[in-house]
Parts: sequence; structure tokens; C-alpha cells
Amino acid sequence: MPETLESWFSSRHWKPFPYQSQTWDAFRKGQSGLIHAPTGVGKTLAAWGGPLLHATTKNPPHKTSPRIHTLWITPLRALAADTAAALEEPLAPLGLSHWSVGSRTGDTSQKIRALQKNQLPTVLVTTPESLTLLLTYPDTAEKLATLKTIIVDEWHELIGTKRGVQTELALARLRLWLPHLQTWGLSATIGNLDEAKHVLLGPKNARDGVVIQGKQPKKIEVVTLIPKEMDRFPWSGHLGTTMAKQVASQIETANTTLLFTNTRSQTEIWFQSILNAKPSLEPHLAMHHGSLSKKIRREVEHRLATGNVKCVVCTSSLDLGVDFSPVDQVLQVGSPKGIARLMQRAGRSGHQPGAVSRVIGVPTHAFELIEFAAARDCVKTNSIEDRAPLELSLDVLVQHIVTIACGTGYEPDALLEEVKQTHAFKTISDEEWQWCLKFVTHGGDALKAYPDYQKVTRDPDTKRWHIASPRLAQIHRMNIGTITTDQNITIRFLNGKKLGTVEEWFVSRMKPGDQFVFAGKKLELVKFHELDAHVRKPSKNKGRQIPQWMGAKFPLSTELAVAVNHKLLEQNPTDPELRASQNILALQKKWSHLPSPDELLIETTHTRDGFHAFVYPFAGRLVHEGLSALFAFRLSRDTPRTIQTSFTDYGFELHAREEFPADEEIWREVLRTDTLLPDLIDCMNVAELARRQFREISRVAGLVIDNFPGPKRTKRNLQASTSLLYNVFCQYDPNNLLLAQAQREILERQLEMTRLQTTLKKAASQSLVLVYSQNLTPLSFPLWAQRINTESVSTEKFTTRLTKMIADLENAASLPQKPEITRSPSAPAV
Repeated sequence: MPETLESWFSSRHWKPFPYQSQTWDAFRKGQSGLIHAPTGVGKTLAAWGGPLLHATTKNPPHKTSPRIHTLWITPLRALAADTAAALEEPLAPLGLSHWSVGSRTGDTSQKIRALQKNQLPTVLVTTPESLTLLLTYPDTAEKLATLKTIIVDEWHELIGTKRGVQTELALARLRLWLPHLQTWGLSATIGNLDEAKHVLLGPKNARDGVVIQGKQPKKIEVVTLIPKEMDRFPWSGHLGTTMAKQVASQIETANTTLLFTNTRSQTEIWFQSILNAKPSLEPHLAMHHGSLSKKIRREVEHRLATGNVKCVVCTSSLDLGVDFSPVDQVLQVGSPKGIARLMQRAGRSGHQPGAVSRVIGVPTHAFELIEFAAARDCVKTNSIEDRAPLELSLDVLVQHIVTIACGTGYEPDALLEEVKQTHAFKTISDEEWQWCLKFVTHGGDALKAYPDYQKVTRDPDTKRWHIASPRLAQIHRMNIGTITTDQNITIRFLNGKKLGTVEEWFVSRMKPGDQFVFAGKKLELVKFHELDAHVRKPSKNKGRQIPQWMGAKFPLSTELAVAVNHKLLEQNPTDPELRASQNILALQKKWSHLPSPDELLIETTHTRDGFHAFVYPFAGRLVHEGLSALFAFRLSRDTPRTIQTSFTDYGFELHAREEFPADEEIWREVLRTDTLLPDLIDCMNVAELARRQFREISRVAGLVIDNFPGPKRTKRNLQASTSLLYNVFCQYDPNNLLLAQAQREILERQLEMTRLQTTLKKAASQSLVLVYSQNLTPLSFPLWAQRINTESVSTEKFTTRLTKMIADLENAASLPQKPEITRSPSAPAV
């Protein structure tokens, strides 16, 4: 006798949480919505219970696998197999053993794809890219005719990205075919829940959608490994792997540990550092990041699931979804830079209801101690960042139009109404829509003479628009997606075994015989042929390099930046991190000032390098990149001079051979907000930055092709193509909307324009604290160190200059000093 869903829960000694029951009730009523609950309290079962209840109450009379019922979208193809296994577990007890569960991702074999071509499984787990690929086939509407439910997992990872826009467009098409389709999203860490629901369901359906929050108590503990020695002049990466012995000792206290880093390069470095600190861990240590081969990653995931590994050093590739219940603790190397990211990673431990999730911070420089203390406060108050959705990503839209042309074809007016049912394009104008239609039919004004850009043509009989040829359809299918990267080179042993991939720029600088470390192995380059680098284990050790990838560093989020600023001013702190930092903060107060949230601190000083001004808005490195360029531009506009800049998450440095002003009026002028955009465009060379951003846009829009049938092209050729196209458009098609999109994306994504405007407006109204210090301060030293580390004009080694400066500052710390401080009242923004 099949069990009911409730009795199945009882047989496992579970009791549904209120939010799970609430979700099932909403599903019975035919509603759609967003489920928001902490990691590890059963979101998957909350969403999956709805379709299970629907199926068991219908009591299907046949025992053959029914046609597709549920579509489960996951952001990572690596999660598909684990998700499918989790969804399959309750089927037999509930009398649904005749249901089939399958996955369709970029990793799915051709054999399985061929079987799915005849009939999709009852439950299909797929990615946004593979779902979009399905839409390119004319018979997909018929194959999905029985679909009842779509569940979008980890929605917070998709919203705010072009993959999220791609998902919105695919959902709009499915709702056109199936108006009563129920859509549910799952999210663990997002602040703007109502907006996230609106984006998921679209303007037409959002009003009737619900947000269901799982408020079960999920305790998250945030603790920090305190360095045994604390320098008063910290700089980025200084502590770094010097804490490897402490980390190795911490690993030994638990059965299974995930050690998260923020970059793939850090993963490789920390794997080696832990081995060097504790060689006995070698058989129990593993590595996981996105550039390793699928086989290696799957082996590591299997070892985690079976408890056959003590520690995995990893990146965000293990942030999401997979239930590794054996994980006892999580270590985070370096500041997570965001509350949501820290909570997501903490949730990898204690990934079950009632269990405590514990994350241990490993600071890589002294001020990260304060960031971990501030992050703990934000976790307690549940101060989670918003995820801003994208709008009018026209490169994604033109790709989608070609997708529909490959499938059923389209009639322009009807397709426009469909597209407007997405949040991303609800405000699209008729002019923008007509431009997109012209772009897919002939590439726009500048490219209309080239047949390859005439992708869509009108059928004279049906009056519908379709893909122009089977060849163009094949090329389009091979290039669907919005994820763009630099050229990847495959690393292989001479016997052909694949280890993973690195970016072309790294390998291209090497010559045979050079050694490097990858996938935790010491390797020697034997030969570099086309897109493969053949390697072997070295016979003798030489100097080794660690691959670096072009992924951007995480900026400090607004929420965490504000918390750090408040944390710096705590009196009689009880946090162990702040107690360990007191000698640094005391020296900062002695030589300068610790700014409150309503103050803007500007320090000036003079060293043998020249004159320096250090400004501290506490707004994150991307904002400070733009502000530093803006300040340098405005300070040198009337009095021409060369100003170098550096920036961190706390502030930025201006460095020149001439003295900086001590006059408040001059700084107030620099803080003007009325000419921000034109000044920023002038000083940042936004046109050149937009040229680089255009490479990504042109690939998504199909102007240049990554994947052709036959031999692959190198990215060098692709870059030449995008640069040429950019120049052609600027000269012959200046109103091309992709050019405007490139500039818009640079301003918002690289410089965080919205946040930059807010920061400048706030700074313009704050009290100014102008300090002349006789020395570099603990806050300014990291900025000075970062700049000299990137200078190429000095022949003096970075570490030598650093050591000399630290020695001078330590000597000065024992001397009586009094900074010159000028305070001004707050002023209205100009």
C-alpha cells in the first residue's frame, strides 16, 4: 500500500515544518511563488511535495512512465545528478516507482539525449542553457504538453545575471504554451524577496504569487581563527598562508571540513600550503573548483557524500545545493565580502534540520578580523544583501529571438507581447524591439551586406519568421548561453588523461620545461599544441607557478561595509576579533582618526615616494576604483599633474609629486555630484572599457561565434573580430543599441554606478575630517603597499621596500606624535 507524503515523513521520524505544509497548501490551490528558507531545512522537499501530492491524489492507473510532469531548473549542471537522486528517493514509497527522473545538461551523453528525443522523463532536471536549447526544436511544445510544474532552484544565484534573464524568457514561452503552469522558486539568501518573486513569475502572474518564508530556527555560528601574531601595519594577503598550521590543526578536529576560498588560484595555493604544514593529511585532502575536469570533481563529490575525505579545499563550486550531510565544519579563507555568501557557505555544514551550521573565518590580513566580527552581527540580524535584477539585456533578447526562430518560428507582434511578460523586458520600447528584429534579420545597418548575419527570414506561405538555414540553426544551438570566458586550454598528461582547464593567457607565457601546480599536482609543461597543454610529473623541482584566472575579486557589500564602519568604533569590545585588533585601532586613533558613519576621513602625508591623500568612504573596491579616478581627474583638471591611484574595500589612495590641498573648499568641490557622469566618462576612458565589455555582449548576441562545427578557433581571433566589429559600429552604426548596452554594463557592473552615485552623494553631505599625519597609518598602509606592489618603475623589490617601511613605522610608533586634524560640519550635496 503506497504511503502518503505525511506518513513517508513519519516513517523517517520527520515532521513537516509549517512552511512546508504552507507550500503544499498553496500548491493545492494552484498558486505559484517563491520559497525562502535557510540552507538545510528542507526547501527541496517543500517544493517537491507539491507535485508529489498532485500525483498521488490523481492515483494514476498505469505503471508505465508517464510523460513529463515536472521541470526542475538548477543553476549548476554539477548539481543535476544529485538533485535527480534526491527527487527520486520518495517515489517508490509513494507508489510512484513508474515515474522516471532524468537530467539534461551540457554533461548529458548523446545516448541519453537520443532517448529523450523520443520522450522526456517524468521529471527532468536541467539548466537554463539546456532548457533554452529545447526551445530550438519545433516539437518541444508537444513534448511538454503534460508539464504541470516548474521549479527553479537557487533562484538567488540566477537573478541579477544574464542567465536569470535567459530563464525569464524561457519561462515566458512555457507559460504561453501552458497558461496554468505552476512556477516555484527556491532561495536561501536574498534580501529583496518580493522583487525576486516578481522577476520569477513575471508582471502578469506576480500579483497572485506568494512568498513563503521558512522561519525555522537555523543557528549559524561565526567564529574566527585569531593569528598568533598581529602586526600593526597590515596589508592584503600578509597573514595568508602563514596561518596554514592553525588551519591544518583545525581541520584535524573534525571528521569532514569544507575550506572555501574566493578564487581558484587561492584554492591551489591553500591546498599546497596545508600539505606543507601537515603532510600526513595528503590522503585525506581533496580539491574542487570549476576548472578541474568533470571526472575529478565527481570523484571529490562522491568522497564527500560517503565521508571518505577529511577536507576539501574549494571555491563557490561547492556553495550550492548538494546535500553533504557528513560536513562538520566550514572554513572561509579571507573575508566573504558579503553576508549572503557567508551564510550560504556556512549552510554547507549542519545541512539538515536542527543542526548547527558553523563557519570559521581565516583572515588573510588584520582588518579582515573586523570584517568577520561585523559579518557575525549581520548574520544575527539577518541583514542579507538584495540581488538587483537586470533589465533590457538586448544581447540576451536577440539570442532568444533566434532561439524561437529555430523552433516554432514567430510572429513579431505576438512575440513582443510574450517578451513583455518578463521583468527584464516589460519596459522595452517599440523602437528597441524593431531594432532587435532588424538585428536578427540582417545584423543592423553596418552588417546587412553579410549573409551570415541574415539569420532569420520570413516564410512567404505562413508569414512567420524562421531560421534561415539548418547550418545557422546548428551554429546557434552550439552557442546558446550567456556564460562567456577567456579561451580555456585543456591540461592533459601525455597518456591523454584530462586534469582540467586553465586560461590561454597563463599557458601562453610558458615554455616547455616550465613547472606549475594545478589540481594539487606538481606539473611540467612538455608541449603546447592548439588547445591542449601536455604535461608530466617533473623529475626535479624548479620554481613553480600557480595558475591565475581572470575572475573578478568580490567587492565588499554595502551591508557588510556599513557594519565594518560601525564595528571600528565599538567601545569596550567583547568580540575576540576586535580585542586582537586593538593595538592596530589604537595606533590609528593616535596617528589619525577612526571615522564614524557620518564622517569622511581624508588623510594626507608625505613619504620619500611623494605626497599622498587617502580617502575612506567604506564602499567597496569597485566603487573606490571609480571614485579614485574621479578625484584624480578633478584635482588635476585645473592644475595639471600626474596622480596615481590604488584602492581597497575601505578607501583609495591618490599619489603625486605635488602636495595635496588641505583646504576644505577644494575637497568639497571634488565631491560635487552634478557632473558625475560626464566626468566619470572622461576620466575612466569608458569607451575603452566598453570595447572590452562588448566582447561578452557580441558573443551572447551571436555577432561572433565561439563554437563552430569542426576545429575550434582561438580566442585571439575572436577578440580581433569583436574589436573590428566595435570599430565598425562606432563609425558606421553609432546608434547600435549593443554599443549603448556595453557602456551601461561597464558603468553598472564594473564601477557599480548606482552605488557610486549614492556614495558620492553621502560623502558630499558628510562632515569632513582632514588629517595630516607624519606617517602612514594602519588604514593607509595597505593602500600604499598595494600601489608599490603594482609599480614597474622601481627596481627595488616589493618585500624590501615593505620591510623598510614597516621598520620605520614601528620605530615611529614609540615616539610622541600629534596629527593635525581639521573637522568641518556636514554640508548639503552639491
